Amino acid sequence: MSTNELQDLLNNNKRWAAQTEDETPGFFSRLLKQQTPQYLWIGCADSRVPANELVDLLPGELFVHRNVANVVVHSDLNCLSVMQFAVDELKVRHIIIVGHSNCGGVRAALKDLRVGLADNWLRHVQDVRNHHQEWLDQLPQDQRVNALCELNVLEQARNACQTTVVQDAWARGQEVSVHGWVYGLHNGLLKDLKVTAGHHGDVGPAYRRALAALHQRYEAATGAGSAAVQG
Repeated sequence: MSTNELQDLLNNNKRWAAQTEDETPGFFSRLLKQQTPQYLWIGCADSRVPANELVDLLPGELFVHRNVANVVVHSDLNCLSVMQFAVDELKVRHIIIVGHSNCGGVRAALKDLRVGLADNWLRHVQDVRNHHQEWLDQLPQDQRVNALCELNVLEQARNACQTTVVQDAWARGQEVSVHGWVYGLHNGLLKDLKVTAGHHGDVGPAYRRALAALHQRYEAATGAGSAAVQG
């Protein structure tokens, strides 16, 4: 990127700041005083999925963490640190794992495409693929990427529920729920995959119901045969 292109970004920022302050006088001074989001969004790093804009929330109303393919794993101290701060300090009430259709990372994991260093990260998504391989193989090839995108959301939501951050919050009676959504790049709409859990006892049943519903939806749309729900 040239220096001129970077200057364009700075100029855009000046216009945005002036317009925002003009439309909402005192916006930045109020924003400086507090950050009280009720939601933690854990989404994909894809530039086509701007979290605040999709749910029409202002800065300060949504705490956001993003990585390739919206993965939540117990060894990722970056993600876990964000979760811990959001839950323990900001007291968010909702953690939302958000995948999106036609995800490049999921596509690479599905098809064993080598992309570089990220191959190691995408092993987590390949674990999801391998766990559901028998069912995925029954779907038409053009449906498998999006099906795996949704399966990945269910698995990562379950992972989030099993983190020490969420488990400890539930143990002390803190109200925090985990959800799984998927965003359609083709229509701009978010879909709730109904994998919501608000305490430890919800996790298994919510996952199984959401997985069964996902199977039924894809099988009805594609005519694929039914495979056993895997827990």
